[in-house]
Amino acid sequence: MMYSSRRKPVLYFKEERRFLSGKCTVYKLFGLCMVLVLVSLLWLQLSCSGDMSTMTPEDPRVHQQQPPPPCPADGQASAAEDLSWGPHKLALVVPFRERFEELLVFVPFMHTFLNKKKIRHKILIINQVDHYRFNRASLINVGYLESDNDTDYLAMHDVDLLPLNEALDYGFPEDGPFHVASPELHPLYHYKTYVGGILLLTKKHYHMCNGMSNRFWGWGREDDEFYRRLRKAELQLFRPHGIDTGYKTFLHIHDPAWRKRDQKRVAAQKQEQFKVDPEGGLTNLRYRVDSRQELSISGAPCTIINTKLECDQSLTPWCLLG
Repeated sequence: MMYSSRRKPVLYFKEERRFLSGKCTVYKLFGLCMVLVLVSLLWLQLSCSGDMSTMTPEDPRVHQQQPPPPCPADGQASAAEDLSWGPHKLALVVPFRERFEELLVFVPFMHTFLNKKKIRHKILIINQVDHYRFNRASLINVGYLESDNDTDYLAMHDVDLLPLNEALDYGFPEDGPFHVASPELHPLYHYKTYVGGILLLTKKHYHMCNGMSNRFWGWGREDDEFYRRLRKAELQLFRPHGIDTGYKTFLHIHDPAWRKRDQKRVAAQKQEQFKVDPEGGLTNLRYRVDSRQELSISGAPCTIINTKLECDQSLTPWCLLG
């Protein structure tokens, strides 16, 4: 037990000596022990009889333990019966690698945020576990293919971007792709053709684009190429309006000093990064699911899909460094 440096525990040695001093100390000690034993037995008898009188056979504690409090995920299971949640279900796809401190914040935050908005959802963490450079676009393609038939639209969502304004719409983007993290709201990227951060699409529209290009190893540029795919598919892009929180609409929790981005451009990658990939996407994606794990973070459920991507080094030799 810790004590303040200005305080010390009090020891009562002198009073014990005074009691034990004098004649007949052995008899006194024996008598004291007998008294303590009798008092202990009496107290034990009274306490046990009191507990049994308050715990009748009808009391459920006699037969079983109290059930644990319901998990927040249980509320989502009943959401299918609540018409106010709507008929659609979101697959929140998060491309991921080794950013666990951000994941511990992201999953509980987004689960609570979407539940408040009554958005039926499941969170898919597509975790890249191979030895190649990070490929955000390919991981999103994997998320689309592994999201199962119980979802009908996607959120391509960065793990380090949290929505702070509850007026932001995460509903079904029936009319066309909806860019939640628009240039007018994103804390870092403000150019007009930016479609990264958080983008909602129906699965039908994502398939019309053939997904995203698999040629982008390392950080950046895959969103700009996907913007061209949206235009080629003649899909109308929508963005939020009426949001007055500006660049404070999102919390960006990435620390560049702690975790630097892989922005290296190797060999022909410098020229290839600005080209359109007319054939690549869902049709030439190569990967293997190493394992799946159902995980709960602070009561928020998510699915970790450990993924090994494959790279044709004759086409994209920059998938490896050095």
